[in-house]
Amino acid sequence: MGNDSWRKVLLDKSVSLRQAVRSLEESGMQIVVIVEEGDLLVGTVTDGDIRRGLLRGMDLSSGIESIVHRDALVIPPQMGREMALHLMQANVIHALPVVDAQRRVIGLFHLNELLVPLRRPNTMVIMAGGRGTRLSPHTENCPKPLLQVGDKPMLQHIVERARAEGFENFVLSVHYLGHMIEEYFGNGESMGVRISYLREDSPLGTAGALSLLTEVTELPIIVTNGDVLTDIRYGELLDFHCRHNAAATMAVRQHEWQHPYGVVRTKGVDIVRFEEKPITRSHINAGVYVLEQMVLKHLAPGEHCDMPTLFARAKECVQRTIVYPMHEPWLDVGRPVDLEVARRQAD
Repeated sequence: MGNDSWRKVLLDKSVSLRQAVRSLEESGMQIVVIVEEGDLLVGTVTDGDIRRGLLRGMDLSSGIESIVHRDALVIPPQMGREMALHLMQANVIHALPVVDAQRRVIGLFHLNELLVPLRRPNTMVIMAGGRGTRLSPHTENCPKPLLQVGDKPMLQHIVERARAEGFENFVLSVHYLGHMIEEYFGNGESMGVRISYLREDSPLGTAGALSLLTEVTELPIIVTNGDVLTDIRYGELLDFHCRHNAAATMAVRQHEWQHPYGVVRTKGVDIVRFEEKPITRSHINAGVYVLEQMVLKHLAPGEHCDMPTLFARAKECVQRTIVYPMHEPWLDVGRPVDLEVARRQAD
């Protein structure tokens, strides 16, 4: 669903079998999606449906409506590639229309596309310039992103996971002991990717280094902190961002905190109710983002800026800022105890 090629399988309900056959042959997608005005879903037709129609005495000039499968399996836009793949494999089908709440067809997942990682031309920026002071003495002679987790540095885990999802263009923002990171990764050729570097003369925060980007494209960029280890699907995050027409998307985790004491709720001096060690739930910043190029215009070259400030500036300019609720395993490796957890999990 990474481009608009799926639109060639959308056919109006008034078409003939001949037109449906032509669409099947030209698209190679093994399905046509039948719609009415406004791309509202009527149903689907497969090669098998057409063959069965011909066996019943229809000919290629017959209208398509009598063989349309009107209870076709569909998927809503909030469900991503992984769920689409599960549904298709469980139901032994090759394609799955994406339909919004108004029953409007807005995309199509195809099995062949999901089995082969979609190539992602978007740039992924990894913030790898921090000193990692809380991880001292581990970071006295080694930049935090190069600390070993399992058999490789943290930063390599991030690059390899993104590469497996089709990302090939990486920019590493470096500062503290940055030469060690550059020596380790080079231009990325040994990993089958392209890597360039942003060199911070002084720490610019979790967003400020983006002001140093010189290669401008129209595509949104993925940004992640270099000390965040997660099983998040970067491609699904990008698709989610695009489906919601956002300017900036922040991945968030649900955090639960239990109050250590019983809480007394009051109104004035009157007791309203008692709550025994209540649990507070909130969303916390997971350190992974998608940004449109327009958002980067809120950065001044060389200015220190953290990501929440950049999101606030975008929101002030009435640019849509949204969250991507994630459930995947996630670890911010900021303290020695976090590093030990990451290393145990990698063993």
